[in-house]
Amino acid sequence: MGRIASHLRREWRSHLGTLALVLAVFLGVQAWQTRGVPAGPVPELAFTLIAPDGSRTPTTLSAWRAQHPGQPVALHVWADWCPICRTEEHSISRLVPGGRVLTVAMQSGQADAVARVLAQRQLPWPTAVDPRGEMARALGFKAVPAFVVVDGQGQLRGATVGYTTELGMRLRLWWADWF
Repeated sequence: MGRIASHLRREWRSHLGTLALVLAVFLGVQAWQTRGVPAGPVPELAFTLIAPDGSRTPTTLSAWRAQHPGQPVALHVWADWCPICRTEEHSISRLVPGGRVLTVAMQSGQADAVARVLAQRQLPWPTAVDPRGEMARALGFKAVPAFVVVDGQGQLRGATVGYTTELGMRLRLWWADWF
């Protein structure tokens, strides 16, 4: 172990360069994947909301956001057919109890089909049904999973496409709350 530590100390600059390159590639890919997400205010969206208890209500994004005045909220776009979305389910389920997460079921069928998926997978999420992907497109997303924060003033911030860790989601919400 001492030999490895000694080698790392001698070669730290080259490792730092490699880390910087990996970080630059990662950030570049994220920028490319979120290039369609509009800057500025979140668009007004109408949808059917499936509540965690299974009830369904027609509503709008502004009406849902009004339940959290001045607070940032998160939108998580997913699909029942997406394997990466399944990987994120646990993280979203742990984030939802705070009440500031709305999931959007993109191209996963009508409300009955989405409700069945939520029940089968035991997902206690408030979910907007987006059968044709219109909400996702309005938010600028062409792929799933996607995550974006709407700050307290209604501005889109911190968008990401692809797998996002629970910590990454929480940090985006925290960042929008403080800045």
